[in-house]
Amino acid sequence: MSFNIANKVVFITGANRGIGKSITEHFIDQGAKKVYLAVRNPNSTKALEEQYGEKVETIQVDITDEASILEAAKKATDVDVVINNAGIISTVPPLADNALDTLKEEMEVNVYGLMRVAKAFEATLIAKQGVLVQLNSVASLKNYLDMSTYCTSKAASYSVTQGLRDHFKPHNVNVLSVHPGVVATDMADITGFSDIASSPQVVPVGILSALDEGEFHVFPDAVAKQIEVGFQSYADNVIMQDFAG
Repeated sequence: MSFNIANKVVFITGANRGIGKSITEHFIDQGAKKVYLAVRNPNSTKALEEQYGEKVETIQVDITDEASILEAAKKATDVDVVINNAGIISTVPPLADNALDTLKEEMEVNVYGLMRVAKAFEATLIAKQGVLVQLNSVASLKNYLDMSTYCTSKAASYSVTQGLRDHFKPHNVNVLSVHPGVVATDMADITGFSDIASSPQVVPVGILSALDEGEFHVFPDAVAKQIEVGFQSYADNVIMQDFAG
């Protein structure tokens, strides 16, 4: 299996900063025809618009608002690759006073947002036999006390991603689950791990490599690759197996 991003049209949520911005830049550098920058604040993409001109188009999207996502999908009917990158993180342990409210907020964005995006672009992805990429996390695989609610939401988004893989497989739509560990973004600053963070550039490189090799999981950075070693057997023998078949 091989994949080439050249001449492909891409839709990225949260494309204005961090990993989303790095994906935008790398994909265009590798020949992507166009990238839709799906963001809440259209003013946040001005620098990218100035840099790439007609190669990018900003669409105002709030992934907690189904109507805005459906409207975006109506505009972006030419997409080949949909990347759900937008997410939020909080450093909240499981029994904190605000844990339930925080978890509800994170589920709204990190899980329900994914489901809204996948549903809105379902017909287009099937028609184009395209690609759906979900930015999950190593926190999808283990719950860390001080980020417990975030980890819970990311475990749920990973589970949904597996379901989406099975849903789209008969339609020849590739689904990727990306699991960054520590990447130099504002999220790394929030969690206090910025001193060991890898460049966000490793994420788009990992995505394209996985697409080219037909992989489902992407563990792009140094920390993630360490976790991948321990997770690989479970992934091969459980996650990737079709027990219903």
